[in-house]
Amino acid sequence: MQRLRVRYAKRGRLRFTSHRDISRAVERAVRRAGIPVAFSAGFSPHPKISYAGAAPTGVASEAEYLEIGVTTPCDPDQVKQRLDESLPPGLDVLDVVEAGPGGLADRLEVSDWEVRLPSADRELAEVAVEKFLAEGTVEVERLTKKGPRRFDARQAVLGLVVSEGTDRIAAQVLGEPCVILRMVVRHMTPAVRPDDVLTGLRLVADFAPPVPPEVTRLAQGPLDASTGGLADPLDLDRDTTRGGEAGPASEHVAG
Repeated sequence: MQRLRVRYAKRGRLRFTSHRDISRAVERAVRRAGIPVAFSAGFSPHPKISYAGAAPTGVASEAEYLEIGVTTPCDPDQVKQRLDESLPPGLDVLDVVEAGPGGLADRLEVSDWEVRLPSADRELAEVAVEKFLAEGTVEVERLTKKGPRRFDARQAVLGLVVSEGTDRIAAQVLGEPCVILRMVVRHMTPAVRPDDVLTGLRLVADFAPPVPPEVTRLAQGPLDASTGGLADPLDLDRDTTRGGEAGPASEHVAG
């Protein structure tokens, strides 16, 4: 059985789609695209499609990953085109490679996040980031399926910087400023999310943005020890199956 690894984006209104609904959309798209997906054995067979490192509901992403098992060899470029055409707008296939050795989930060690904070104050944000990074531990609490859980949000943050931008639509209509946070967060258990980091900023510096944040995952993958940046998790597959050269997926945000 051939395995294909897919990177796709979750954009626009589709960021509010639940993981279950995305799974259903992918299964329908695989059938519509005529991809010879393999099925599990047993009383209730299901398509061999697995997901790794899915972003939370309400968060946009340029780096979501899934793996498809197929019964006959497929050309990755053709699968990319056909699957992308079969998915709804906002779920966009960006890359497809044949899987090499090793598990995909094991390579997804860190995520690079962009958090847009419309109408937030830049100076307050900078002070909050400085205080957060100076702390050794920042305990936050999140409500989980098993009830409230406390954990350290600081340990997972490898980089956190603040920059001021202007949202294009807001600039045209209201001229409102927009503070942008870039954060590189290590994948841990429990997972530390951007909203946990925002909670930490509120706890250490009383920084509370006036409107809900707009969160986008820009990349996720292994941490490249030589560059300090995030490497493309599919590079190892390209090296094995196509002889491609590895390259960083994004720059590390120093903190």
